[in-house]
Amino acid sequence: MQTRPIPSSGEALPVIGCGTYVGFDVGANSEKLKTLADVVRTLRDAGGKVFDSSPMYGRAEAVLGDLLAAAPDPERTFIATKVWTRGRQAGITQMERSFALLRIKRIDLMQVHNLLDWQTHLRTLRSWKQDGRIRYLGVTHYTSSAYDELEAVMRKDTLDFVQLNYSLDDRAAERKLLPLATERGIAILVNVPFGGGGLLRRLRNRLLPDWAAEIDCTSWAQILLKFVLAHPAVTCVIPGTGNPAHMADNCRAGTGTLLDAALRKRIIAEWEAGN
Repeated sequence: MQTRPIPSSGEALPVIGCGTYVGFDVGANSEKLKTLADVVRTLRDAGGKVFDSSPMYGRAEAVLGDLLAAAPDPERTFIATKVWTRGRQAGITQMERSFALLRIKRIDLMQVHNLLDWQTHLRTLRSWKQDGRIRYLGVTHYTSSAYDELEAVMRKDTLDFVQLNYSLDDRAAERKLLPLATERGIAILVNVPFGGGGLLRRLRNRLLPDWAAEIDCTSWAQILLKFVLAHPAVTCVIPGTGNPAHMADNCRAGTGTLLDAALRKRIIAEWEAGN
């Protein structure tokens, strides 16, 4: 799998990861746990290592922690999670619980979820980063209605990561946020690259275009992920899945030929003409 550098450190990060929203929110005795173990194995065998979670995702942190603890070489993983509450002590308490649920002593990336009380939590995260409890800090959002506030935070604070929504049918981040991330040296994690699933549903009955083979794509999911990765500001894409076959399909988007600028413009034009 291809990698891209985290601007603040130069560390290489594989370009395809896995989000745990919905898919990893299962009970401790669920029959789906074996399937989720296969999801983890599939991503790691393909060279990926980024798993993104949140206290907002129900039991996902605990499930991910259990699966990674049982996996071979568990430290070969990049774990991102979030703080999603108000108040300094409430944030600390919630993050301490994430450490326990994930079964780790150091979290790779801690993010302020949906910018909730971001000023308070970033103060804590800066201290924790200095102390080595976390490696990177950042903020997240999943809707373009928050972009003005997200832009203000990116300009005001020193961030390692921003997680945001970006897809073929939702390219608002291109206007200001992605160029700003490049300017400020901020890594970008992309959530909902399939438009929350609606984009894939609209495309699934269409034949793949002739040029798909030119960029080593055998599915619409791979095309959509390679479209997102074609933007140079994007560091890693984290589509959520609890399906090993979907995880394997997603991983293939991180290999082979990526889109050049001309093909990227053509895809946009074809999409807009057909919609």
